[in-house]
Amino acid sequence: MPIVPVTAVQPVHPGGGFDYLTVDAARKRVYGAHHTGLLIADADTGNVLGIVNVGPMSGVAVNPANGYVYTGNSSSNTVSEIDPVSQKILRTVVLGGHIDALQYDPVLDRIYADQDDGTHLYVIDVKTFKLIKAVKLPGHKPEYLQIDPKTHDVYQNIATDSEIAVIDPKTLKVSRIIKTPEIKDNHPLQYDARDNVLLVAGENKVLSVYSTDGKKLYSTAMPGRVDQCDWNATRGWLACAGGGIALFSFDGKSAPTLLDNHPVNPGVHNVAIDDRTGTIWVDWGSRTGGGASLQGFTYKP
Repeated sequence: MPIVPVTAVQPVHPGGGFDYLTVDAARKRVYGAHHTGLLIADADTGNVLGIVNVGPMSGVAVNPANGYVYTGNSSSNTVSEIDPVSQKILRTVVLGGHIDALQYDPVLDRIYADQDDGTHLYVIDVKTFKLIKAVKLPGHKPEYLQIDPKTHDVYQNIATDSEIAVIDPKTLKVSRIIKTPEIKDNHPLQYDARDNVLLVAGENKVLSVYSTDGKKLYSTAMPGRVDQCDWNATRGWLACAGGGIALFSFDGKSAPTLLDNHPVNPGVHNVAIDDRTGTIWVDWGSRTGGGASLQGFTYKP
């Protein structure tokens, strides 16, 4: 098969479930949102280096300037800043609801964190580590979000309403809505800055590409259920997780093309691509107990 393992399965102790994954390629680290805290692993071997106990968490993002990691701590209604070298919590801000996904804007020095099954997007000033504003969102189930690095617009999936809410970074209000009627229960969302388009998929196994002004450009079938996707512009890859890895190529000129659909484990629903090596990382486990694991794969045509 074109997708092949490049590391052994790495056991994670304690066991349990995961949420979002991300990679800091510059510092050779993989970060996973584990049900006990921030998982830190070596991006060359997958070896687990530690877990920082912030409690159950979902969102995770990296500050590229200093390598600090921001965690969305779901059950404690907080976002924390962690030094992954010392494995210590540096600062924490209390918010008004459980946190799901989050993203960091390095230019505006802001964290955007959405409310799990809620109605708000929380905006945090990283300098002061205080809440700037809780932006009111439509619907009641925000999922993943993305930031345009040029305009700093924030694109927020709204799963209940089959749409993407666009938040103006100046007014911190929803400025417009992009309807995605063919997508049901919007989950993964990625922003392709190379082509200035959004890649969005739903639980109904549809993947679509939209322009930032709301025009649907392409749609294609997703081979199975999907949760997190990760876009890698260097290779033109879109990796999506749902029991395994569905890997697409996308050139910005036609619909994404499925390269391979590789089963891994039924518990896989998160994925991240290492831009340095091309390793596709996934993790899996169960929040109701049992073991947990991390493994790296790559694509070999």
